[in-house]
Amino acid sequence: MKFNSKLWSPVTASMLFLSLSCSTDKKSEEEVKTTFTGEKNEIKLVTLDPGHFHAHLVKKSMYEQVDPKVHVYAKDGPELQAYLAAIESYNTRSDNPTSWQLEVYKGDDFLNRMIKEKKGNVMVTAGNNRDKTANIKSAVEAGFHVLADKPMAIDVNGFEVLKEAFDLAAQNDVLLFDIMTERFEITTMLQKEFSLIPDVFGTLEKGSLENPAVTKESVHHFFKQVSGKPLQRPGWFYDVSQQGNGIVDVTTHLVDLVQWECFPEKIIDYENDIEMINAKRWTTDLTPEQFERSTGLGTYPDYLNAYLDGDVLKVYGNGEINYKINDVHAKVSVIWNYEAPEGSADTHYSIMRGSKANLVIRQDKEENYTPELYIEPVQGVDMKAFEETLKNNVQKLAGKYDGLDVVKTDKANSWRIVIPGKFRTSHEDHFREVTEAYIQYLTEGKLPNWEVPNMIAKYFVTTKALEMAE
Repeated sequence: MKFNSKLWSPVTASMLFLSLSCSTDKKSEEEVKTTFTGEKNEIKLVTLDPGHFHAHLVKKSMYEQVDPKVHVYAKDGPELQAYLAAIESYNTRSDNPTSWQLEVYKGDDFLNRMIKEKKGNVMVTAGNNRDKTANIKSAVEAGFHVLADKPMAIDVNGFEVLKEAFDLAAQNDVLLFDIMTERFEITTMLQKEFSLIPDVFGTLEKGSLENPAVTKESVHHFFKQVSGKPLQRPGWFYDVSQQGNGIVDVTTHLVDLVQWECFPEKIIDYENDIEMINAKRWTTDLTPEQFERSTGLGTYPDYLNAYLDGDVLKVYGNGEINYKINDVHAKVSVIWNYEAPEGSADTHYSIMRGSKANLVIRQDKEENYTPELYIEPVQGVDMKAFEETLKNNVQKLAGKYDGLDVVKTDKANSWRIVIPGKFRTSHEDHFREVTEAYIQYLTEGKLPNWEVPNMIAKYFVTTKALEMAE
């Protein structure tokens, strides 16, 4: 075909440019596939609104299947700069540095820009929770897989939007999944393992409101160290309309563990299997000096005025939920203090009450603030026979957890599981483990059949509890 200069015009040129541009865009979109085979770099991440430090913990490690080029979409500001600085610190560390390459878009229209450009196939988000649920829904509607930090919903309205997001994810054949790091804590994993051994645990008790069959309590601190540096939180972290009440935030992990441990791989139907009993919330009070130390902000932002009593900031970070799941009484609670006393840290307490023994996780001063699992037979059990049975089963589990052992404690009728150090990964390591599990699900093209209904059940419990507490 000969080129005819007489037919060439600015309009023709514009049409040709538009045609080439559309063709290029189409090709680019076709190259960003949403099904995976395990190939190197086939998962292409986009990070949306990385306002929480969990966003960068996902990238503390590299993954063979994940392209090192990551597209970031966010408003400019201190949270974005903190995220970029954290990634740079991982890239430049002397021990096993990462090699992430970030392409950053800064603007108020960051969500629309991400959807329009669609430069990736998996969205990671961990930031302000006020808009997170709607952002997740928009992302799955646009065909992105989504790995989201908890909580994915912070109130009952958000819960309804989240259910819609799961419906859209199913329609578009993409996987929506939240980051449940506590499933990878070794004491929790072993608590679950022993609960599945009838000779040791017996069967799970039903419990009562006054003495639940399952109790999980978590104590956290606003001022802490992350990756060896003091954590600076954004001001909105203390606004429960943006971050969420404590009763819908950290309790997400606890409610998840109740389901995951007590009813492993069982589908929970929140309308039939959950009975809410009561819930309450209360505040942690911060002085202006504590707020400034935690955030770097010299004054309270205007959006916190509603939570001020004089110059004291009252944050609804604490909460307790009592409910029944498949007729089993469960209690979860979270407490936020400002700062841990010298030498202490965040703590976790958990008990599963069985007909033969209780499985108890403690993480207090006596444990040097390291979680430990204790097995404590109930009254009436033959202690000598129980000890022999326990040791035999620990030996069997050592085939899966090499080096696992058990010792008698100084307390009457209490044994501690000796956990080899190689199984004690940190909270920060758990983000890598969650991401690796999610990558496996992406490669398989599906989540386990119980994950989605159980995520929905989990967020029903937390958001309904907030409604009850308010």
